[in-house]
Amino acid sequence: MPTINIDKQDLFEYLGNKYNTDQFRELCFEFGIELEEDVSEGELAEGERAQLKIDIPANRYDLLCFEGLSRALGVFLGQEKTPKYTVVPVSKPARITVAPECSQIRPLVVGAILRNVTLTQERYQSFIDLQDKLHNNICRKRTLVSVGTHDLDTVEGPFTYEARKPSDIKFVPLNQTEEMDGNRVIEFYENDLHIRKFLHIIRDSPVFPVIYDKNRTVMSLPPLINSQHSKITLDTKNVFIEITATDMTKVNVVLNILLTMFSGYCEKPFTVEPVEVVYPDGTSYVYPDISARTMTTTSEYLNGIVGIAQSDDEIVELLKKMSLEATAKDGEISVELPPTRPDILQECDIAEDLGVAFGYNKIPRTQNNAATVGKAFPLNKLSDLIRKEVAMAGWTEALTLSLCSHDENFKQLRRVDNGDEAVVLENPKTFEYQVCRSTLLPGLLKTIRENKKHAIPYKLFEVSDVVFKDATRDRGATNQRRLCALFSSHSAQFEVIQGLLDTVMVSLNVPHSKEGKGYWLSESDLPTYLPGRCADVMYRSEEGKVVRLGAIGVLHPEVLVNFELDYPVSTFEINVEEFL
Repeated sequence: MPTINIDKQDLFEYLGNKYNTDQFRELCFEFGIELEEDVSEGELAEGERAQLKIDIPANRYDLLCFEGLSRALGVFLGQEKTPKYTVVPVSKPARITVAPECSQIRPLVVGAILRNVTLTQERYQSFIDLQDKLHNNICRKRTLVSVGTHDLDTVEGPFTYEARKPSDIKFVPLNQTEEMDGNRVIEFYENDLHIRKFLHIIRDSPVFPVIYDKNRTVMSLPPLINSQHSKITLDTKNVFIEITATDMTKVNVVLNILLTMFSGYCEKPFTVEPVEVVYPDGTSYVYPDISARTMTTTSEYLNGIVGIAQSDDEIVELLKKMSLEATAKDGEISVELPPTRPDILQECDIAEDLGVAFGYNKIPRTQNNAATVGKAFPLNKLSDLIRKEVAMAGWTEALTLSLCSHDENFKQLRRVDNGDEAVVLENPKTFEYQVCRSTLLPGLLKTIRENKKHAIPYKLFEVSDVVFKDATRDRGATNQRRLCALFSSHSAQFEVIQGLLDTVMVSLNVPHSKEGKGYWLSESDLPTYLPGRCADVMYRSEEGKVVRLGAIGVLHPEVLVNFELDYPVSTFEINVEEFL
């Protein structure tokens, strides 16, 4: 949860009330934020001003600065109305042309202009602090989004967004006097406590992203540093904002938050001038889009979620306290969501704001009249019964990781990846965690490998989920509960592992039979197992449905070598969901 520091005197003057600590803490609680600390005047050094440290919900980007918080509290207290944000129409908006090479590193850029802004030291610092808060929050430390702000009067459009070799980029970085190329910038900021945290984003790229103006003046080297040439000062009147990104949703959120927070300082408050972005394929987009979204819900739903009984008109008035303009007709509530509220995604988010506006402490306590009896999920209950039976047979349970390397899931088991089985992580942090396991066997084999100091025989089992691709599911994947057991000693002793399988089947009331309900072994030839020492475990339900539960056998010597095992291993792995 982000924490912001707000000037106590400025905030209380804005709200027109000198709160004591308890009163302001209560106000924060009612609004859904938390006062962490009130630094009183007596605890400050000479010349310092009292600060309020306030915890803000992580998804409320509009509350991360003085402007957003004071405005929201003013609306909540009924002292002001929700601002209406406007994009000023211009005949020929400023243009950013994107070069094709940008697709190699940061393909997206958006922009906007704040005209005739009046800046003070406090406003300027708030502007910088909000950028830092956004960079550390939704921007994921500039990996997804990075903001550049410039004095528009020091540059000339149209602008270009390019990706060039580091040696071809030359400019004077912000607050420096030395002209540097891209390589020198990386070297120079290696010892900078702030900038060095972001060097890894572009350091190893053959090209660096760069923003130029019409005269080929470098404006910024995103996501690292702006140029000294276009530095914003207190005398700046027109602010040009460019934001590069890899995520279109997040870049629009960041742009809208910056604009809505600081457009209030424009000569015409809450107005923004657009910027046109032209992409390599010829398509062009005009930013920003600060129009309100509309979401429809019902008073019945909102009242039911919160646990209150408000009329349509009362709900509309309560939502206005949360900066949400709404209209009602015959129980249907139409809510306008301002660009400051990207956190509202579903009806339940509106219900949450309604609860805050009504007051959680005022929601009447009611007795739950629904009589319910809790019970175990059938699959989990079955899994627990199987665990108990196997453990009572003298086997040790293991709990292994659900992620593994691609080789462990396929190559080391002598299996071939056909591309439609394993769910692959798009951006794995290490080679050890590349896929969601589609078999429990690698985890148990690695458990033996790391516990060779223990005496043989090894008798291990696990009852856990594996994951498969499934195009029929909305999430594209499905879980399957499995039982895997293995035995390892001086000899494979296949009869031991088969005996455990029979014990499990007997406990599940599944006889060894091909007639009627039952299970049997069918000769198979799987590459993971020794030829002639492998079988499919088949099962016929009471309804006559025949399915393959899994496999049983003695592991191939190559598998033992791949997992650095010293003794033969016999194992089985079956799908237990078929017994439900």
